[in-house]
Amino acid sequence: MKFSGWPENGELVVGKIDEIEDFGVFVDLEEYEDKRGLIHISEVASGWIKNVRDHVREGQTVVCKVLDVDRDSQQIDLSLKDVNDHQRSDKIQEWKNEQKADNWMELAFGEDIDDETYGTVANELLSIHGSLYDGFEQAAIHGEEALEDADLDDEEIAAIVETARENVSVPYVNVTGYVDLECPDGDGVDAVKEALQAAEGNGEVPEEVDLEVTYVGAPEYRIRVRAPNYKTAEDQLEESAARAADRIAEFGGAGEFHRDRRTDEE
Repeated sequence: MKFSGWPENGELVVGKIDEIEDFGVFVDLEEYEDKRGLIHISEVASGWIKNVRDHVREGQTVVCKVLDVDRDSQQIDLSLKDVNDHQRSDKIQEWKNEQKADNWMELAFGEDIDDETYGTVANELLSIHGSLYDGFEQAAIHGEEALEDADLDDEEIAAIVETARENVSVPYVNVTGYVDLECPDGDGVDAVKEALQAAEGNGEVPEEVDLEVTYVGAPEYRIRVRAPNYKTAEDQLEESAARAADRIAEFGGAGEFHRDRRTDEE
């Protein structure tokens, strides 16, 4: 996806070096349609530069900082030296992610997707999630819920979700906690079984979450949660333990949640 507008002062942009002159370097901006910028020789690298070609080469992909934009003269001034390694790495990754998302748009709506449809869908994802890539990632994690505020029809939303879940590698985190379950009554075994079923969610755990409850050693049970982010994982972990404690309490028993193990692994 290429933007039709202009970059802003201070923005980091990805470009490909098109032409090298003694006074500076011309760069085609990869993210903007028909936009070209100039890196003056003084902005190529710190210190005195004898030969520009000692620092850059034609065809090289670079990350630059926008110093000034003059729309009247169609000029964009860029700096290469003002971009540090961390900024360069993050921007390149962001750009690569958007290229992936651009391909996913074609997978979702066909290679012959028209500009109007592309623009409508892309603008909705950008307005809600900040980028195409983040829009697809959230659709992979949360499904239709991630697009409930988008002004898109059901078919468009379904196409995005299906494509996202087939192509997006979702980052996951894992958390672990423990719950002690005790019931002194005669039906204590059945009470624990029902409490464990409650801990596992009785089929109500969100689709993007994997939750597993395993026996450690009486009265301790381990709860493992795999989720897209730590907040969701922690919430699901605590809710799982709370469900177990509430259920066993109905039988006169008690449940206690803790983060660290209290019994030895077998």
